[in-house]
Amino acid sequence: MDGRRRDQFENPVGDATRGQLRDVPKADSLYFTMLNCNKRSITVNMKSADGKQVFVDLLKKCDIIMENFGPGVLDRFGFTWEKIHEINPKIVMGSIKGFGSSGPYAEFKAYENVAQAMGGAMSTTGVPDGAPFVTGAQIGDSGTGLHLAIGLLAALRQAEKTGRGQYVEVAMMDGVMNLCRVKFRDHQRLNHGPLPEYSVPTYQNMGDVPRAGNDSGGGQLGNAIHCKPHGPNDWLYVVVQEAVWEDLAKRIGPDVGMPDMAANPQLATIGERRKNQQLVWTLINKFAEKYTKRELMAILNPLDVPCGPIMSTTDLATDEHVRGRDMWVELDHPQRGKWWNVGMPIKLSASPAVIKRSPTLGEHTDEVLQEVLGYQKEKISTLKNAGAFSLPPKKAA
Repeated sequence: MDGRRRDQFENPVGDATRGQLRDVPKADSLYFTMLNCNKRSITVNMKSADGKQVFVDLLKKCDIIMENFGPGVLDRFGFTWEKIHEINPKIVMGSIKGFGSSGPYAEFKAYENVAQAMGGAMSTTGVPDGAPFVTGAQIGDSGTGLHLAIGLLAALRQAEKTGRGQYVEVAMMDGVMNLCRVKFRDHQRLNHGPLPEYSVPTYQNMGDVPRAGNDSGGGQLGNAIHCKPHGPNDWLYVVVQEAVWEDLAKRIGPDVGMPDMAANPQLATIGERRKNQQLVWTLINKFAEKYTKRELMAILNPLDVPCGPIMSTTDLATDEHVRGRDMWVELDHPQRGKWWNVGMPIKLSASPAVIKRSPTLGEHTDEVLQEVLGYQKEKISTLKNAGAFSLPPKKAA
């Protein structure tokens, strides 16, 4: 990775995800294109001596190298961390593994859902007495990548001060555990008593933190409310803060046959509302039957009730707010034509990110070799003829 650009180093066959769930024939998959914008692609044959030398030359110029091969792959090419550090003492190396490089799970392979299973997310996600669920968010893959990015930036800052790079490792299992921090909070709270904010029964020393559906899991009660026309995504998530309870109860009470709802002894205090959560949600759901999620949101917002509609993929792809913040951007690709990608969530005032399409396989090989390594065209041509950037020709049968 050159200090000015993010360069993707691929073997001549290309990253396997280029063909994963391909929706346009002979075009890179959406999985690849959506995750590899703003990069350049260089292909190098690491099985050839010339290709390995190109890799060494690039290492000498890099600030950061990042890999997420299976355990031991880079070592078998002859490039251990010790070797890479010897080549460039200031380089920072990032590595993502399913379970890290130490411990009894170190050699196991992992995917997104395996990481969610083993990091604590699945056991705490789902409905009571139901199967554990994976989340729609890629907390195992993208979540781990974000953890690594933070570590790489810290190591890069350290290298700027000391002149010495270091090895940065993040295990997918570890990253998921970190994102499940509040569940480990509750795990320890159970040693001292029940969890009153949970709608399912809890008790001291019960052991595992239970699955609790759409409970907020925080100090304030929250849940998803079904709205008309009662389709799969016609829901509004509502948080019932203590400060807004009286106004909320006065607004919905008359419509659900309980004009004294605010003063009802079963609901008057936060403690009672926690004990009687099912009644709270039954009453709010009854009120919501007449409204769409957007209409209900318009009623609750003036009351300062925190709420938000469950946004489907279609909702988000057509949302005025999302488009206005450049979080759904149109790109053009030479293989697939016009397509859409999620934008940059990090907004920088002085150097805003402009999303550029992902590279085709090896598209920038010559450019990287010339700009980063200073190779002349004659040298590049000689290396190409020697097979440094491509697979060797197949032998005749």
